[in-house]
Amino acid sequence: MNQVAVKTDNEGFMLYPEQWNEEIALSIAEDLGLEMNDQRWEIVHIIREHYEHCQAVPEARTLLKKLRERHGEETATRKYIYELFPYGYGQQACKIAGMRKPLKLMLDV
Repeated sequence: MNQVAVKTDNEGFMLYPEQWNEEIALSIAEDLGLEMNDQRWEIVHIIREHYEHCQAVPEARTLLKKLRERHGEETATRKYIYELFPYGYGQQACKIAGMRKPLKLMLDV
């Protein structure tokens, strides 16, 4: 891995999301005790795609809408997100995706 100093806040959220890459995501996930699988990667990539287009973290309802479009109603639930990220979308998925700490943690409501 190319060693680049990644700056984080006191909770481990990246300060500069543009430094993110999948190796960093794997390291963050490991620190959080999560093994990355296809479902978790899909969520992380949806977050990154939204950030690239809007320069903002998508709220959970935006994420659920994307999942509904891709997979239908069964996958587009908060329960599904919490099964993948037990400590919350904002606290785990957004952190793994290299986001700054969301200003409004309404993401998990």
